[in-house]
Amino acid sequence: MQKTQQNSRLTMRILHLSDSHGKHHQLKDLPKADIIVHSGDISEDGTEEEVLDFLNWFCDLNYQYKIFVAGNHDLCLDGEHIEGLPENCNYLCNSGVEIGSMKFWGVPHFLSNELNGDIVQIIAKIPKETDVLITHRPPYGILDFEDNNNFGCVDLLQIVQKIQPKYHLFGHIHAGYGFEKSQHTTFVNSSLIRKNNIVNKPFLLEI
Repeated sequence: MQKTQQNSRLTMRILHLSDSHGKHHQLKDLPKADIIVHSGDISEDGTEEEVLDFLNWFCDLNYQYKIFVAGNHDLCLDGEHIEGLPENCNYLCNSGVEIGSMKFWGVPHFLSNELNGDIVQIIAKIPKETDVLITHRPPYGILDFEDNNNFGCVDLLQIVQKIQPKYHLFGHIHAGYGFEKSQHTTFVNSSLIRKNNIVNKPFLLEI
């Protein structure tokens, strides 16, 4: 875990969004919450300029805590660390943060990890005690269906079934927008974009 932060609330509200693809400035009047979480594809072409523009916007938002992971479009973040973020803003790259009693863990989606086979080891390191898992890619068969195919990750599904987090937050498959509950986990795909426009709304969750 990167750091432990305190929150005196018995419950916390999370605003979850994903796949804004550089259109974050179009998001107005976002609901109030304690934590805002972005599940990746913060940019369209993955340039440093796009990512910096997102970070300036994200860090200025009026939320007590902010968490984001990288998506497959966010190419300039592959293998890079982000320095100089405000203390309440956390970039999770196969890492976690504890806020109050809730443990968050974030996994990016870099194609390089798929090609070199690292993704299996990365997923296997997700801690068993994770309360909120944040990824870009969905688990296989859950809110991952588009163009007559399931695009989720089998290894991710298996680890989620094993560790049973309270929430699994993701995006990536725009047509999979929605939420689904199993016995132990609530799955949320908050992809905002359809046909290159923001048409979906973020999900407001309470834990």
